[in-house]
Amino acid sequence: MPLNVAVVGAGPAGLYVAYLLKRRQSGARVRVFEQNAPDATFGFGVVFSDRALEFLRDDDPDTYAAITPKMESWADVELHHPGGIVRIDGVGFSAIGRLELLGLLRERAHAVGIAPEYDRRVASLESLDDADLIVGADGVNSLVRDTQATAFGSSVVSLTNRFAWYGTTKRFERLTQTFVRTDHGVYNAHHYRYSPNMSTFIVEADAATFERAGLIRMNATDTKAHLERVFAQALDGHELISNRSMWRNFPKVRNQHWYVGNRVLLGDALRTLHFSIGSGTRLALEDAIALADALHEHPRDFPAALAAYEQARRPVADKLIAAADASADWYERFGEHMALAPLDFAMSYITRSGRVDHARLRQLSPRFMAAYEAR
Repeated sequence: MPLNVAVVGAGPAGLYVAYLLKRRQSGARVRVFEQNAPDATFGFGVVFSDRALEFLRDDDPDTYAAITPKMESWADVELHHPGGIVRIDGVGFSAIGRLELLGLLRERAHAVGIAPEYDRRVASLESLDDADLIVGADGVNSLVRDTQATAFGSSVVSLTNRFAWYGTTKRFERLTQTFVRTDHGVYNAHHYRYSPNMSTFIVEADAATFERAGLIRMNATDTKAHLERVFAQALDGHELISNRSMWRNFPKVRNQHWYVGNRVLLGDALRTLHFSIGSGTRLALEDAIALADALHEHPRDFPAALAAYEQARRPVADKLIAAADASADWYERFGEHMALAPLDFAMSYITRSGRVDHARLRQLSPRFMAAYEAR
């Protein structure tokens, strides 16, 4: 009997797992349900750490070839501290527009005969009872997860900082972090280009600054104008562009169990990684590959397939979660770190996740380390 899979959510994880399942089992019935329209997405560009998509090269060269030419890449990170600018060489990243990435993955799905059903809200999982497997790729507010939150061992904890995701036509030549001290407190912006003429501009403020600046009482227009004044030097005359750019607290989603019965989670429905390490989308795509592999290796044996999926992915995911949590903790106190001198601040920043030390930096970032140690 052909495999019958229902995928809830048409983000990167949902589209890609659907494509992989259909590509490997052409007779399978794979349906994708998305409550929003195809072009309804918040945010602007998404960032990947250096060589983050190379895992696609051997397994899926067509998708790799479709995505990588559309990406903007750079080799350095630049920190704008109130005391000066520090460039850290050898820390590469790439970025692509979120809508463009979704469009490319939708084309891959269409290529194997999958037509995602947009504007189709799944109100209850009971409507999908005919499926052999229900894949929860429905993000932070996952219906698949929340329907059985106790069985999954789910938890969602919000960080205290507020952030808002904007765009701008200002072209940034590299991934840049701008830290600003004002009368109200401290702000931070993560900004990088994701196309030749567009950049992401994520603004962050700690809880005390958010309250003192009165941001909770500002409407969208006043908030944008306020942030344009705060980051006037970085924006260099360019405006911020809004797209559902409301203030949020970052949610740390965790699950003790990755699957319950015939329901399985991947991507942000399973766990979230703080945006400061640029690994969330990559992890979601890797989840999709591992789940498709496991179902291919254990046809019709769903308990074995889902156990194999979790066994393959959990060790990798746990390491990235630890790094992301350490990075998030650093950002929760970024105002305190700003009291450091620029080079010390940069060292605190680049070692925040625990993934690199001084010895590694001497290999990775020789110019930065030479300046740091020459002091």
